[in-house]
Amino acid sequence: MVEVLLGLGSNIDRERNIRAGLKALAGEFGRLRVSRVFESVAVGFDGDNFYNLAVAIHTALPVGQLALRLRGIEDANGRLRAGPKFSARTLDIDILIYGDLTGTVDGVKLPRAEIEKNAFVLQPLAELAPDWVHPLTGKSFAQMWAEYDKTKQKLWPVAFDWP
Repeated sequence: MVEVLLGLGSNIDRERNIRAGLKALAGEFGRLRVSRVFESVAVGFDGDNFYNLAVAIHTALPVGQLALRLRGIEDANGRLRAGPKFSARTLDIDILIYGDLTGTVDGVKLPRAEIEKNAFVLQPLAELAPDWVHPLTGKSFAQMWAEYDKTKQKLWPVAFDWP
């Protein structure tokens, strides 16, 4: 079993879709560890604000099979893939970190580049796994968040209860 860190996001019926995604992940992988939920403006397009969080799971699935399962959860929650890359979405689940793997594995680039670029990815990770060391930068997520230019992207925690 390997610990995997995921990023979840939604800007369409956000609360319902995040809950549905968490429920599906718990059904597939058992106990989840989750960060707080953060709200942020859309990045890369004009759209409604997103809810984002980080989730830790344990799995024996290889990267490619895990990616397919996550895609199935997205699809089951109304994810449409015909539009532009940066667009509104019901549910987005990204593999951010898969153990200590780096490089392209089964078509998935690890670790995900958005960790270093986007506050809505890094802050939840720093909260969920502050001491986890990014396999390429050699810095902990807490250190990366401390050094991040917080004027680049605004986000704020929202009240969101998950069992």
